Amino acid sequence: MSERSDTRGRIVDHLGGDYLRQALENDVRTGLTASPKWLPPKWFYDAAGSELFSRITRLAEYYPTRRELEILRRRAVDVAGLTRADTLVELGSGSSEKSVLLLDALANTGTLRAYTPVDVDAVTLEAAAQRLAVRYPGLDVRPVRADFERHLALLPRTGRRLVAFLGGTIGNFPPAAREVFLKELRAVSRPGDTLLLGTDLVKDRDRLVRAYDDPQGVTAAFNRNVLRVLNRELDAGFDPEAFEHVAVYDEDNEWIEMRLRATRPMTVPIRALGLTVTFAEGEQMRTEISAKFRRDGVIDELSRAGFAVCRWYTDGFGDFALTLAAVPEVTG
Repeated sequence: MSERSDTRGRIVDHLGGDYLRQALENDVRTGLTASPKWLPPKWFYDAAGSELFSRITRLAEYYPTRRELEILRRRAVDVAGLTRADTLVELGSGSSEKSVLLLDALANTGTLRAYTPVDVDAVTLEAAAQRLAVRYPGLDVRPVRADFERHLALLPRTGRRLVAFLGGTIGNFPPAAREVFLKELRAVSRPGDTLLLGTDLVKDRDRLVRAYDDPQGVTAAFNRNVLRVLNRELDAGFDPEAFEHVAVYDEDNEWIEMRLRATRPMTVPIRALGLTVTFAEGEQMRTEISAKFRRDGVIDELSRAGFAVCRWYTDGFGDFALTLAAVPEVTG
């Protein structure tokens, strides 16, 4: 672990050394030697990938960001009043744009003391901390560079915390991984802490597919970008344009799958790993799952992890949900 100076304090860095490089190598070796092949979605997000995703959130077809913002604008004051949190912890904070709505509500409630944004990108953390230092002069900003799938136990536990996990990112986890993640989060939470969880909801199949396969091709470019990341970071030999973007809805699992489909037979060297990967024409590689949820299922998963659900908030269309859950106070 290391610390780097920031305008508001220090970035606590749990990703020092070769952590990200080793994680990438392990994921690529494991996923591309599996049958069927797969890659985790976390590797979409280099600078180009982040910009493409920002464009996706502004597409007419991609509703989740707009719907979640609608809920936050309407319900942040209620969340602040119920939680009385003095510390907001945001997992996968990115630019911290959504968190401003929660920070404003907590500040107006009079409880806000600290904000801990958690992300893998130090540049993004620093930029967000600088912006927030201007907006909230007295706020104690405590940025943490970490992989929230691995480092929950290393996050600060001081104060009465509201942990925000927004954007429907929980849907990128398969069910078993979701169960582990929520139980680990509960294990490092204290009585009085709360969780605000964003989940995309089950809806019409065609609307779901359109949200992940826009006619402008922005999502397709985002999907292919993972191959450019591998080319740059692992000296791989992918031709991204030789892969077609595929988005399908799995009715049984109630999730969207994004895939890349080879348009011709290929032999791809991944030189940094001493690995050669072959693709048959038409072979598909999964790059993301995005699970869609139902109210009963969300409540059940949180309850089994040890959280007590307090509120269920949805937008006016019933497309997206924010669930507020608490760690029960010790009684007796």
